Amino acid sequence: MKRRLLVKSAVLSALCLISAGASAQPKESFTIGGVVPLSGAYALLGTSMQKGLDLAIEMRGARVLGAPIRVLWEDSETKPQTSVQKANKLLSSGANMLFGDGASGQTMAIMPVAAQRKIPLLVTTSAADGITGASRNRFTFRTSNLAYMETQMASAFVKKAGLKKIYAVAVDQPVGRDTWATMKTGLAGMGVAVVGEDFAPIGSQDYSVIIDKAVRSGADGMFVVTTGADTITLLKQAGQVNLPAKVRIFGTGFLDDDAAMAVGPDVVGVNTVARYHFSFDTPQNKRFVEAYRKKYNEWPNAYAGHAFDGINWFLDEVEKTGSWDAEKWVDAFEASTYPNSVFGPKQMRACDHQAIGVGLWAEAVKGVAPQPALMLKVTDTFPPEGLFPACPK
Repeated sequence: MKRRLLVKSAVLSALCLISAGASAQPKESFTIGGVVPLSGAYALLGTSMQKGLDLAIEMRGARVLGAPIRVLWEDSETKPQTSVQKANKLLSSGANMLFGDGASGQTMAIMPVAAQRKIPLLVTTSAADGITGASRNRFTFRTSNLAYMETQMASAFVKKAGLKKIYAVAVDQPVGRDTWATMKTGLAGMGVAVVGEDFAPIGSQDYSVIIDKAVRSGADGMFVVTTGADTITLLKQAGQVNLPAKVRIFGTGFLDDDAAMAVGPDVVGVNTVARYHFSFDTPQNKRFVEAYRKKYNEWPNAYAGHAFDGINWFLDEVEKTGSWDAEKWVDAFEASTYPNSVFGPKQMRACDHQAIGVGLWAEAVKGVAPQPALMLKVTDTFPPEGLFPACPK
């Protein structure tokens, strides 16, 4: 009996060693499945996210856990159903993690897929509060801004500018409705009147009726929650009727340098949350901008900056685990801090998997060569304290 127990113990020990060894052994590749919009109104988001992630992979030697990193890309077309189909396709192709999506509605559609398959999903662009709020799950992490954070900065601008009457224009997506709902509550608490609101579908081509309603409302401020081609269309049409001279236009991350150049001179004076900016003064950001300019011959935008930052952070934590167990990656990431962020030190909250760090506010200005002729200038930097909601109970 004693002999059998000793043999059984030896066998179990050997199996444990084999299992541990297998866990530590390099796989054929570490595969990242990217689900991003590569066509349609949000194509700029997806292509920029690709550039930021690809550069990050290149700068770290394209390896993690002793294995080469492989990236598979799929176009979500900014459609929730397509996002789900493409996410499942990537997971069936062996993706070890998911990266994306560009729009909040699509991101929230693929979150249950990641949770069901127990595969980490890294979010570096979508801002809807629900991602790390009511819809949060163990396998989804966001390293970029959330809507609540951005409304706190926008509210500070309203107060600083002395605005009293606000008209809102938001994309008809979760991020648009979430952001405006939070902002609207904040404005009421400040005694600021809301004189109108409109929700526009993605890819809207005509904002003339909305702009006319805003002018007739007597608003002294227009709060905007759009992005990509929608922002460009709205601001171009606003410029055609000289709206910026009549109403202060501002918003939550709706404008970047690329959009400013596309809009033209009428963009000067528009204010926005800067989700990232190439001019932000940290050693890590300078290194990133130099490498990005060398590789792509252009200035990085917010989508590229956050993609670069987020994937580096996640892969650093994966490397530290020395394991191919996704559960261990999740445990490590949710308890992590990131001293090497382009924004300065950041921290991941275990309670909701939302990263916390500084917030940036900017104004569109004329640039000086070699910078873009029209660009954002960071005017205010907000510390993390007060920008983020309390942890969910």
